[in-house]
Amino acid sequence: MEATATVLIADDDRAIRNSLERALHLEGYEVRTVPDGVQALAAVHAEPVDLLILDVMMPGVDGLGVAKVLRAEGDRTPILMLTARVETPDRVAGLDAGADDYLAKPFELEELLARLRALLRRAAPVSGEAADEGPLRAGDLRLDPRARRVWRGEREIELSKTEFDLLELLIRNTGIVLDHSTIYDRIWGYDFGPESKNLAVYISYLRRKLGDGDPPLIQTVRGVGYTLRPRGRTS
Repeated sequence: MEATATVLIADDDRAIRNSLERALHLEGYEVRTVPDGVQALAAVHAEPVDLLILDVMMPGVDGLGVAKVLRAEGDRTPILMLTARVETPDRVAGLDAGADDYLAKPFELEELLARLRALLRRAAPVSGEAADEGPLRAGDLRLDPRARRVWRGEREIELSKTEFDLLELLIRNTGIVLDHSTIYDRIWGYDFGPESKNLAVYISYLRRKLGDGDPPLIQTVRGVGYTLRPRGRTS
């Protein structure tokens, strides 16, 4: 059950650490807290957790550094990055470091909880039916839901959990236009509203990793959402 998951909070702001710890305890989570990146790495190495909440700006090793070290070690624990920086390049830096989701401060507690639930759902073991499923294909794109691996032609592409889940949703609905609300609900479990830039950031980053050309494999339908459309397919 999600509510019994263990969450590690790493933030140098004591007030934020304490308030998040109380809130998550009330939701039934086991919570551990540390004030910096060095202690975050030590804590994870000593005893693995189910999810990490990392502040980007911390003394010593920052949140980006923690994520990079864990990913380099092969640790795929879901990471939610917290930051006061809201510009797209800063979000991309978080994704580059291996974060699975990104939440700008100040944030609503309900939004954070929704994102935690979505990350934990996606990290859960696949069902027997999904485990027996073969690779999904769209043009030269191949996605293996069981192994959570993606190839474009012969090139394998490394994706974070959120990127993988977004691409899987699109490839399962190849040629179908998915609106913003549907994508937010399916991937994050929560519609963050018309002002949210999270989806656009993930789409642009996913396109970059796929090496999308012209026309792009993932196409924007203005005012509606996105669709995955292999080259040569016009409808």
